[in-house]
Amino acid sequence: MISVIVNHPLFGLLATLIGYQLALELNQRTRTLLTQPVMVATLIVVGLLLLLDVDFESYYASADLIWLLLGPTTVALAVPLYTHLKRIRDYFWPLLIALLVGGFTTVLLTLGLAWVFGAGPQLLASLAPKSVTSPIAILLAEDLGGSPALAAVFVMITGVAGAVMAPFLLKLVGIHLPAARGFTLGLNAHAAGTALALEEDEEAGAFAALAMSLTGAVTAILLPLFYSFW
Repeated sequence: MISVIVNHPLFGLLATLIGYQLALELNQRTRTLLTQPVMVATLIVVGLLLLLDVDFESYYASADLIWLLLGPTTVALAVPLYTHLKRIRDYFWPLLIALLVGGFTTVLLTLGLAWVFGAGPQLLASLAPKSVTSPIAILLAEDLGGSPALAAVFVMITGVAGAVMAPFLLKLVGIHLPAARGFTLGLNAHAAGTALALEEDEEAGAFAALAMSLTGAVTAILLPLFYSFW
């Protein structure tokens, strides 16, 4: 029976959906930072794959529908962006400054700390694009001479860690404006942060989507130049 389930063409899709649904239920019941849905769902799926001795390639092949829907889902983020276009125009210059300063600081601190602790060229190249969405990060890491697989892992860790810690830190420093909260989440935790922002408020979701998109575009253009200088 287990063999039939594991070899089913939709095994990966069902495992992912069930894992995420369980994670959402746990998060809604506990409302704690440590039950962030993406993190918990990842642990559930990884644990299931280890328990059933399923290799990643098999899981990936049976969950490809999720990757297929990732593109349209990202494009759909344009809806809240369009809805709050006036607010985005009002905050244009503060957002631009926050994007450039935040993006530059993130890359500089990441590479600087990794270099101090003895990271090699390949690891540095894999770490550099960790704050953008996976498709962009993987291509950038490959172009910079890093490992696409490592880059994907770092992106996931960054997104989950940002989504877990950001609400607490934003509350700690007294940031309650939806636009500021959303832009911070999208800038630092890309897709995971945008999902969290959409749960909080539609306006926050719009600014998170804006930050995620702009961070990806700006990083794709400027990171290769910065990294070559580094």
